[in-house]
Amino acid sequence: MMPLSMANVGEENSIKRVGGGEEMRQFLANLGFIPGTHVTIVTKNNGNVIVNVKESRVAVSREMATKIMV
Repeated sequence: MMPLSMANVGEENSIKRVGGGEEMRQFLANLGFIPGTHVTIVTKNNGNVIVNVKESRVAVSREMATKIMV
């Protein structure tokens, strides 16, 4: 298991756990970051990532990407 920010571009991963406070977890859940969901990193820039999740493209900050474990 590793943070989403460390996953490789183009590689599909399954979300194992979402950490952080309740507000952050709820925010990420609303974006589709729920355990068991598959995500693919489209691009990375200094830890910030753009991912495909549930057929949507979402930009996630480095801070949030470190809370999502894949």
